[in-house]
Amino acid sequence: MAKYVFPAIFTQEDKGYSITFPDLDGCYTQGDDLQDGYDMAQDALCLVLYDMEENKMAVPKHSDPKAIKVDSNSFVSLISCDTLEYRKFNDSKAVKKTLSIPSWLNKMAESNGINFSATLQVALKQQLHIEDRM
Repeated sequence: MAKYVFPAIFTQEDKGYSITFPDLDGCYTQGDDLQDGYDMAQDALCLVLYDMEENKMAVPKHSDPKAIKVDSNSFVSLISCDTLEYRKFNDSKAVKKTLSIPSWLNKMAESNGINFSATLQVALKQQLHIEDRM
């Protein structure tokens, strides 16, 4: 899980833009206009990189944007994504876990109204150095 930046090739079509990522096989999209194209490119990039992380595949190094040759109908732009943020937004289903704690700790936590799920989430985020951004 990381932050990435990859060059994308935007090609103007009759309607909108087609977008490809020369460093990532199968990573392409389209947008109705330039803003939609940037939004769709970021989503496509995050989806492909998230899938690579989930399948423990090596993420390739990005090309030097200046070295990418395009025709006069196209341009190169850098697209960034944060797969951790993407993961938080798109994979937030709850997973049940069974764990063991000492009886005395359980009694104290229950008598103080501690929410075990919330406490475990906070502790795991601290251990993994994950910040909550609100």
